[in-house]
Amino acid sequence: MKKHISILGSTGSIGTQALEVIAAHPDHFQVDVLSSRNNAELLAKQAMQFVPKKVVIVNPDCYNFLKEALANYPIEVLAGEASLCEVIDIPETDIVLPAMVGYSGLMPTLAAISAGKDIALANKETLVVAGELVTRLAAEKGVKIIPVDSEHSAIFQCLIGEEKNPIEKIILTASGGPFRDKDLTFIANATKAEALNHPNWCMGSKITIDSASLMNKGLEAIEAMWLFHLNPDQIEIVIHKQSVIHSLVQFCDGSIKAQLGIPDMRLPIQYALGFPRRLSSKMKRFSFVDYPVLTFDSPDIKKFRNLAIAFRVMNQGGNLPCAMNAANEIAVEAFLCEQIGFLKMSDIIEGTLDKIKFIAEPGLEDYQATDTAARKIAHTLI
Repeated sequence: MKKHISILGSTGSIGTQALEVIAAHPDHFQVDVLSSRNNAELLAKQAMQFVPKKVVIVNPDCYNFLKEALANYPIEVLAGEASLCEVIDIPETDIVLPAMVGYSGLMPTLAAISAGKDIALANKETLVVAGELVTRLAAEKGVKIIPVDSEHSAIFQCLIGEEKNPIEKIILTASGGPFRDKDLTFIANATKAEALNHPNWCMGSKITIDSASLMNKGLEAIEAMWLFHLNPDQIEIVIHKQSVIHSLVQFCDGSIKAQLGIPDMRLPIQYALGFPRRLSSKMKRFSFVDYPVLTFDSPDIKKFRNLAIAFRVMNQGGNLPCAMNAANEIAVEAFLCEQIGFLKMSDIIEGTLDKIKFIAEPGLEDYQATDTAARKIAHTLI
């Protein structure tokens, strides 16, 4: 029986790679929903190939183009942000893949969980912003959250069969990004092109900049805390330049399990969509001969302040991770628009956190208000 998949953000990096996985396994998957914020042309091509029940273009200005392009297909075309939360209640849908970038993934993910759909989570910001709320709702609804990030997928895989064994700590590996071997002077004057030139992974622009600043690893640490029910002091970050050990788990007896593979996001995507089955693939196999040396280093938090900021807000909790995420999204956008320098992003995030009102036990409305307020503050600091 085919597993029915809805992909929110199908025209982005994760979404397009997920569709590659689905196309390679037509006997295993059926696409129910595809969506994009603005890329109506690519969304139309995807819809023609996979013929989902529904497509959503968030930007209403693109609706007429998409509606006309799909006029001869049995596909319902919808527009607007609210439609993302409405289309995931198709009864046949088994799993929803929220692949949007940033805060925008929160409400559709909550809607999917409320509808009882399992989640293949690629949008780490959802747990950064509202991890307690999301994981509690998932537990209430009996919904599985299967991580798509390569690091969290690795931890998830290492924990299979270890449910009764206490975790001592997890070790999240980081490539270090394009500036791992550069000094502060170089980083201070880094260009957008240099920051986007990731040495190992092919990703979207926002996550690539987050990787360059190590904010991505900070976001992943917070995500891991909620996914695996950890305390902040149970999470360690190491720089692993080769990106073949995707992460590790250390158990109470001192034993460590690791998951390895080539740096290709299609592997964790396929694992999440196929879970609990491992599907065959024609992707390149990892060979130790190709990687005779594997290296590990501690991250330099003086050069990469964003990582230190993320661990600080993770320890403080409340609405501060939400505020940090919002400020980071604004700062990254400003850097990509060449309005600020690379190191200025950390200044904006810290300045926002200094000004935001702390709420120790936030609800959904508090998260929404914090996100709005933090964005306004960050804009004033640019």
